[in-house]
Amino acid sequence: MENKIVKCLIIGSGPAGYTAAIYASRANLEPVLYEGLEPGGQLTTTTHIENFPGYPNGVTGVQMMEDLKNQALRFNADIRFGIVTSVDLSKRPFRVTVDGRHTLEAETVIIATGATAKYLGLESEQLYRGMGVSACATCDGFLYKGKDVAVVGGGDTACEEATYLSTLCRKVYMVVRKDHLRASKAMQNRVMETPNIEILFEHTTEQVLGNEAGVNGALLRNAAGENVVIDIDGFFLAIGHHPNTELFKDFLEMDETGYIKVEPGTCKTNIDGVFAAGDVKDPIYRQAITAAGSGCMAALECERFLMEQ
Repeated sequence: MENKIVKCLIIGSGPAGYTAAIYASRANLEPVLYEGLEPGGQLTTTTHIENFPGYPNGVTGVQMMEDLKNQALRFNADIRFGIVTSVDLSKRPFRVTVDGRHTLEAETVIIATGATAKYLGLESEQLYRGMGVSACATCDGFLYKGKDVAVVGGGDTACEEATYLSTLCRKVYMVVRKDHLRASKAMQNRVMETPNIEILFEHTTEQVLGNEAGVNGALLRNAAGENVVIDIDGFFLAIGHHPNTELFKDFLEMDETGYIKVEPGTCKTNIDGVFAAGDVKDPIYRQAITAAGSGCMAALECERFLMEQ
């Protein structure tokens, strides 16, 4: 057990966690941040980011996260490598255990553990992550301008991703496991009316194909059990995200899919002194810039909360 109670504990890194650390440090809250299993979060698997303000020539996800981390360190944020393995949010100060053995207490907690994109579980899919395999069309779509790509999924997200990619790419295949789309009627109509989107119903992905340069195709199987190969340069997953919130399920209110509920327009959870920032509370936008913005909000709300105590 640490002797000193932490004023502001931030669980998770990425744009939300690091931004919260920047603001909390500048407010003299002496924040302690635990980076988690994947320091920098999902963006460290993104090859090139074109849409984050302040990087006119783009930047790699790894570099941007390193920049945010270094900015937080400049203001003396205490950034530690470690995984929070259990929490007790039943009363203040809150108690947190790291790596199953180190315990500390905190007056406030900012949760920025993010959400993890769902993948198919193929070995080839993991092999080409960041080399043509992506779970974010908004992040990586521009890299495939004028090229052919595939989107896996049949829900609203998949239709939105396919529609977005259709404005950039020459052709978009939608690989749909069922014989119909699960998306809303409006989204289905939009996809059906887009000439460069081809829906491959009752197809499943057997393997992502590629070489040292990256993805160059996908091996599919249709309802008749026949193999079908499509030539593509990008392979996008749109089968959902899983928020990393299991640790907090006994204490915080969540929606049916596990995203933390917050007071509208804020980062406040149902427990005073506990705030949520980034993808962990955002099933809609899931962008680096919105995550960073909510990290700022959480830190400011944390500061105000402590001032009122």
